[in-house]
Amino acid sequence: MSDFINEFWNYYVALITIASIAGCAILLWTQSRFKVKLDENGKPQATTGHVWDEDLSELNTPMPRWWMIMFWLTIIFGLVYLALYPGLGSYAGKLGWKSTAEYQDELKKADAEYGPLFAKYASQDLKAVAADPQAHAIGERLFLTYCAQCHGSDARGNKGFPNLTDNDWLYGGAPETIKETIMNGRHGQMPSMAAALGSDSDVEAVAHYVRSLSGLTADPVKVAYGKPKFAACAACHGMDAHGNQMIGAPNLTDKTWLYGGSAETIMETIRKGRNNTMPAWGEFLGEKKVHVLAAYVWSLSNNNPAQAAAAPAAQ
Repeated sequence: MSDFINEFWNYYVALITIASIAGCAILLWTQSRFKVKLDENGKPQATTGHVWDEDLSELNTPMPRWWMIMFWLTIIFGLVYLALYPGLGSYAGKLGWKSTAEYQDELKKADAEYGPLFAKYASQDLKAVAADPQAHAIGERLFLTYCAQCHGSDARGNKGFPNLTDNDWLYGGAPETIKETIMNGRHGQMPSMAAALGSDSDVEAVAHYVRSLSGLTADPVKVAYGKPKFAACAACHGMDAHGNQMIGAPNLTDKTWLYGGSAETIMETIRKGRNNTMPAWGEFLGEKKVHVLAAYVWSLSNNNPAQAAAAPAAQ
């Protein structure tokens, strides 16, 4: 990464920028010196004399004066802008403007305006926040801004990204656990079990046994053969295959699949393992916003208490 932030790139960007402006100025200057050729009678020639395909002639027409003036003004504007604002490598400009400073100013204004509101909710229990219609609306906007890219705008997830509207949780669905997940992130890793199980036929047998645990169609012979082999997986998923929320090991006895429940997909998971990361949002959003967001996420799988609370008032 250091190769892209050393001093060379500052000079490189500045040189390319100045060369581009200089090139435009030279092009404009050379074209502004162009004079229309006169014929033997002293009148401007209609064409340059170049002819293609027997009858296609190049017109002898200079650029309009207004266009050239606008071009010069654009170049002057570019030079003035680069003198005042950053644009030439590490040069900060005479005005010292920074996008980060403007961003921090916007954050301060937002904190001054919305800070008391988030502070009010931060002192409340998560379930109480989830039941507040205003907090629910704020949490929804936070979710659509920061979480929908992975979990979807409807929070039903996608392949490799959990559905947040059901009651199946890898690490637990209690409000405080959800808040901890959002604050600190999660890193779930399923190691490759191909070597531990042995042959590919053993992998296939275990895959059929896993399918049978949730009532899916499976070969009974392979199920019987795979059951004792499943002991290699019990350290994480448990002998009853109900999983372990302490380490994020999924319950294999329900019909909820993060990557799909086909035999081929389960075999792929066993052979190659899985590696998933849920990023931490605590530092970026702050605990108060995460508090509201966690309450909203919890409400998605708990019959939306905010809407339930608002319904009697609407009647």
